Amino acid sequence: MNRMAGNTLLHPAQGQAPAHHKVTGLPGQLSDQEFRLFREMMFSHAGISMSDAKKQLVAGRLAKRLRHLELESYRVYFDRLRHDKAEMQTAVDLLTTNETYFFREPKHFNFLKEVVLPEMRQQANIRIWSAACSSGEEPYTLAMVLSEVLGNRRWDIVASDLSTRVLEHARQGRYTMEDANGIPPGLLGKYCLKGVGSQEGVFMIKQDLRARIDFRQINLNATMPDIGIFDVIFLRNVMIYFDLDTKRQVVQRLLPLLRPGGYFMLSHSENLNGVNNVLKSVRPSIYRKPG
Repeated sequence: MNRMAGNTLLHPAQGQAPAHHKVTGLPGQLSDQEFRLFREMMFSHAGISMSDAKKQLVAGRLAKRLRHLELESYRVYFDRLRHDKAEMQTAVDLLTTNETYFFREPKHFNFLKEVVLPEMRQQANIRIWSAACSSGEEPYTLAMVLSEVLGNRRWDIVASDLSTRVLEHARQGRYTMEDANGIPPGLLGKYCLKGVGSQEGVFMIKQDLRARIDFRQINLNATMPDIGIFDVIFLRNVMIYFDLDTKRQVVQRLLPLLRPGGYFMLSHSENLNGVNNVLKSVRPSIYRKPG
């Protein structure tokens, strides 16, 4: 892996806490009524269903924000969200689970390399959408696979997420060396830069690969923007947060963006049983739109 100078990494700006209505210590406990308000907000805004078991998660993730804003209760914070769109996005970012890693569920990437891309070898351009990209590991994995198989041929990746926080992380392409464990050594050396000096213990995806990915904020529970048609859509590890009706609506929104004959990938723990009968199962968690 090539080395990366200590001053080449970007760091997100730190916000400034307001200097009025100072509140010290921890906010009060999250009441059941307050939890219901945040649960309804997440379902309305993002289609995410939160069980009662998520109450402590909500309390824990928002507590630090309440201290930062020096607010005395979760209810006061919720009331603020109703008229502060920027803070609403911050709350959604904090409450969205974003666990991912490089080459997660590798059978999908092997299928892409061995079946999908050879089928499309006559196409002038290949487009893939990572529709819940989190902090970027999935689209960068896709980019490595496409670069290895297609070389200088044209290909595009759109990577989207609801969370602006993880999208900023993804655009930077900066990760800890522990995150590199899933990347084959040959690809790690070819597509990544190792931090040295003050950046010891981190690595960065090379700029030419980062430039091939278009990162966008997209809410899968809203009208889809004009992002074109795709040969493959990855929608992995996100449907598990939706109820059945929301799953149906999300897949229905995405279907027009998948070309006839295109592939639709879910995580290994997900399926489309009762969700959609247009897409046809090819292998477990892999579906295809009839041509």
